[in-house]
Amino acid sequence: MDSMKSRLLTAAIGIPAGILVMLLGEFFHGLLYIVIGAFCAIMIVEFLAAKQLQKNLKIFIPCVLYAFVQPTLYHFKLGMFIPYIFALTIFVIMILFHKDIGFSEASFALFGTIVIVFGMTSMLVVPDYYHGYYILFFVITLAVPWIADGGAYFAGVFLGKHKLCPNISPKKTIEGFIGGIIAGVISAVAIALVFNSVSNTAKLNVALMLLLGAVVSVVSVVGDLSFSLIKRSCEIKDFGSFFPGHGGVLDRFDSVIFSAPIVFFMVKFFPLFVV
Repeated sequence: MDSMKSRLLTAAIGIPAGILVMLLGEFFHGLLYIVIGAFCAIMIVEFLAAKQLQKNLKIFIPCVLYAFVQPTLYHFKLGMFIPYIFALTIFVIMILFHKDIGFSEASFALFGTIVIVFGMTSMLVVPDYYHGYYILFFVITLAVPWIADGGAYFAGVFLGKHKLCPNISPKKTIEGFIGGIIAGVISAVAIALVFNSVSNTAKLNVALMLLLGAVVSVVSVVGDLSFSLIKRSCEIKDFGSFFPGHGGVLDRFDSVIFSAPIVFFMVKFFPLFVV
């Protein structure tokens, strides 16, 4: 119950802070790039620290620098250029310092950094398809996986009996998984209904939002379990303690990293709006 109280307190502080950033970002888009870049940098610090790689500055510095620069410079539409430069830099460092840097450590840093930054930067790509709806798509991208995670947590606490992946995440249950999907679907449909009730122009397709909620909820669990597997292999409980009750920034955004590209896919290839 103490963990639940910590989660609720963190949410009570974090949600208003997030809303404030999104409101300001609606007028100053550069603020969103900087905030996401800063969060990416923190996540990479936590990720590398899981394998004690924060002590290896030859790997640590370029990874953290790339994590901040890629989202921050998103506005300049540099595409794959910056990731290519980053990957090239890591391989050059491996070649020059192969006696000090093992392939497993370098590949862990390279793969993890690119996946984390790609997922987080996807949040910036989505609103570009519908200018003027920055807050809407940030709410969708963040709220659906987080509410699904919250639904899974509460369903697991009160109803959970059958383990989902006991060797990876012992506390996750099948009942929690189902509860998370239901919560995610309800949140996506609720967002659509609220938006449609206040919008005088475009309307969200409720059926597609229901589908988005279901898919995002499932994929968010994959993201959660993937990083749980990494934590287990590194023999740590959390990546950090930035958010009381939730762990580090990476612990809080692990589901978003995998689900944000799904939102982008849905926006790009499906008629999410009904004019």
